[in-house]
Amino acid sequence: MSTGRPYDVAVIGAGVVGAAIARDLARTNATTLLLEAGSDVGAGTSKANTAILHTGYDAKPGTLEARLVRRGYDLLARHAPEAGIPVERLGAVLVAWDEEQVAALPAIAEAARRNGYDAVRPLTAAELYAREPHLGTGALAALAIPDESIICPFTTPLAFATDAVVNGATLELEAPLLAVAADDDPDLHVLTTPRGVFRARWVVNAAGLYADAIDRLFGHDGFTVTPRRGELLVFDKLARPLVRHIVLPVPTRTTKGVLVSPTVFGNVMVGPTAEDVPDKTAAESTGAGLRGLLARARRLVPGLAAEEVTAVYVGLRAATEHGDYQIRLDPARRYVCVGGIRSTGLTASMAIAEYVCAGMRDAGLALVPRDDTRSVRMPNLGEAFPRPYQCADLIAREPDYGAIVCHCERVTRREILDAAAATIPARSLDGLRRRTRATLGRCQGFFCVAAVARLLADASGRSMGELLALDDDAAGR
Repeated sequence: MSTGRPYDVAVIGAGVVGAAIARDLARTNATTLLLEAGSDVGAGTSKANTAILHTGYDAKPGTLEARLVRRGYDLLARHAPEAGIPVERLGAVLVAWDEEQVAALPAIAEAARRNGYDAVRPLTAAELYAREPHLGTGALAALAIPDESIICPFTTPLAFATDAVVNGATLELEAPLLAVAADDDPDLHVLTTPRGVFRARWVVNAAGLYADAIDRLFGHDGFTVTPRRGELLVFDKLARPLVRHIVLPVPTRTTKGVLVSPTVFGNVMVGPTAEDVPDKTAAESTGAGLRGLLARARRLVPGLAAEEVTAVYVGLRAATEHGDYQIRLDPARRYVCVGGIRSTGLTASMAIAEYVCAGMRDAGLALVPRDDTRSVRMPNLGEAFPRPYQCADLIAREPDYGAIVCHCERVTRREILDAAAATIPARSLDGLRRRTRATLGRCQGFFCVAAVARLLADASGRSMGELLALDDDAAGR
């Protein structure tokens, strides 16, 4: 009925959460399969978010989300420097613009303390403007959250997935799960995908927007994902001096609201919007959303009115009718559901992996840590750390690290060739952007895309048409 060797665990979804789970599993004796519906790792919800490493100060106390975000912050903050994931600890200011918001600040500070984060402290308006002199007029007070950080949303899932593959996990791309059936061996699931039929003893559902559909394949009906569209604007690097911290709004019941934040790439980001949509592929921007973000940006930081928007991102968050993560383990079916992981999933990813693996171990899956695992270090994409074009010693050894191809983002010829030959290689221009920053700058590839695409095509053995087709496929998901 099925073909191929059986895996101990199959993980469905190679976003940041699924990749983190696969990484932890690959560091044990378990044989691990990572199935991804898309053409690349981290190419769905994981690539379009606010890119913040959260302290968990504002999570609802007592929830699983609060617990895992707090633990995840500690794990990822320690792991990032080892793996080459850019993180900058800028701190945040949560700004109150009216008396009602001022009145909400003490409860937010108290919730932070209940979540185990004691560093929150109140700021007067004068203290706030000393920290953020370009902030719009009228702010009344704020809370300082000194440990909030910005992080690279592209490198994080790639680092986890690369670590998993290097340590023996099998990654299958363009492999959406179509059906689940029983095997002749009652201890095995048969998983049908366009890439083949696979067998696994355990299945972990980390399918993001499609986690509810996968959950139903395993006989459960505990939640429904309603995509929450979030649009984001990225301002040019010349805007970076206008914002020193992550500038947060007082959150509402349904959303954390629109923030202004630096990025690790040296830009300024504004967003996200929050709009529930019925279509899980509705990742297009809207005129109303972008106009609202521009107005909000100019209200929060008036100097942004004179700066150029260089990019627009749209992400769909996996919101459900529940106010907490939907992580459930079914030992009888040898199945774990990891659903309802919203905007905090990047921060919580390593803690979710730890939690899921512990649950499977408690349910009888032997997960013995290996002593022969290899660590990985990803190429740096952050502006706060040395890039290849700045490293004379590196260029002396390999001159192509000094040959800049994408001038806006200062990406070199060698970086593009490295991305094409990586453990999980760039297969499209979109994949190359997330591995090198090529074409992500203010010209959006106008001057360099032909040269960049030709380099990638030659290095990967693909035609220009194949590269563009994969980009179109990514845009359509």
